[in-house]
Amino acid sequence: MATRHLLPLPLFFRSLARNRPPTLLFFSNSTMASPPSKKVLIPIANGTEPLEAVITIDVLRRAGAEVTVASVEKNLRVDASLGIKLVADALVVDCEESSFDLISLPGGMTGAERLRDCGVLESIVKRHAEKGGLYAAICAAPAVALGSWGLLKGLKATCYPSVMDKMPSDVTKVESRVVVDGRAVTSRGPGTAIEFALSLVEQLYGKDKADEVAGPMVVRPHHGEEYTVTELNSVGWKYDSTPQVLTSEFFKSIQVLYITLTPTLSHKLSQILVPIANGSEEMEAVIIIDTLRRAKANVVVASVEEKLQIIASRKVKIVADVLLDDAAQMQYDLIILPGGLPGAQAFSNSEKLVNLIKKQAESNKPYGAICASPAIVLEHHGLLKGKKATAFPALCNKLADSSESENRVLVDGNLITSRGPGTSMEFALGIVEKLYGREKAIELAKAMVFA
Repeated sequence: MATRHLLPLPLFFRSLARNRPPTLLFFSNSTMASPPSKKVLIPIANGTEPLEAVITIDVLRRAGAEVTVASVEKNLRVDASLGIKLVADALVVDCEESSFDLISLPGGMTGAERLRDCGVLESIVKRHAEKGGLYAAICAAPAVALGSWGLLKGLKATCYPSVMDKMPSDVTKVESRVVVDGRAVTSRGPGTAIEFALSLVEQLYGKDKADEVAGPMVVRPHHGEEYTVTELNSVGWKYDSTPQVLTSEFFKSIQVLYITLTPTLSHKLSQILVPIANGSEEMEAVIIIDTLRRAKANVVVASVEEKLQIIASRKVKIVADVLLDDAAQMQYDLIILPGGLPGAQAFSNSEKLVNLIKKQAESNKPYGAICASPAIVLEHHGLLKGKKATAFPALCNKLADSSESENRVLVDGNLITSRGPGTSMEFALGIVEKLYGREKAIELAKAMVFA
């Protein structure tokens, strides 16, 4: 018998299923209950653009939406683009009878095609649209999925620049970063994903709520402008492209992955470690991994937990490439820590990871962190001594020297730090610039429709 992955039961029935009395909550007449949360469906597939999917999930959950991540594949785990592995909450077939306030499709050409070819998803989205529900898509998905289903007919819409010609002739093509027309919302690509997600929050909850969500994310004030990095004590970041001896089956598979991802290289291959943990900020982690792999860096994602799969701060499930114990067998040109307070605390408590970073710093090799990690990990372990750094605004008071902490991305010699989810793309592009040059970083920013 095939296994069906059911959506989470409401608290009351979940309590009964566990054979214990449900918790009953009582409110006085003067207490007004919060309005019911909006229900959102975000389907994912093999080949989905992970950055677009994760940003949308993260931002909507910050707003209080009940987001169901549903796989159109036979399994919950999907192999998204750029070697990033995500685990869905449910299968799309288990969502057929559910109602949603919003259905939003991420892009990625292969992923968008798989979404388009899923008959169950097409039926769900069309039924939702017929009832006047809000629906959205980004990157390739507006043209490849919504357009082919006839759901953009007579509307203004946008999509990734290179697939604009796939948009049906009955759609008015617009080159704006985000387009809202009636109940349809469309956007251009990875670099517009935060704007797209915030526009969805605005459609569901209003502009005040969207602004409330954007504030703590440290979203950049002027989207589409060329990014900037503040640099002190400039030094060149050198890296060793000499292939390392790969002893385990995992590292052999990583080698195969990067031969596949990088058939031709205009520069040498750098090796970068990005650790993740339960409670890591998924938006920051995925933006860093995604962007650096686009730049052809060999990024090793290592779990500091006992399992490869971690549950990030907004409950996105990410599968690492390797456990930290295995990753520690190798040397790295750069080590980068994503934020998220619980994740940063897990990094700080990992003796093996802290020792790796200390050796990196002692060898004058580059290292960096974003959001909570500069204060919780680097400052706590003496790795900011004599350095200027920035961090998440509410944690800058933990920095011994916060004199430059207002900068969105700050480089001081071999150290790079940044502020939060909304500065993650600038942070990742700053790393690309230090490794491969400004021209390469700007080229990448334009390809991602960030600048």
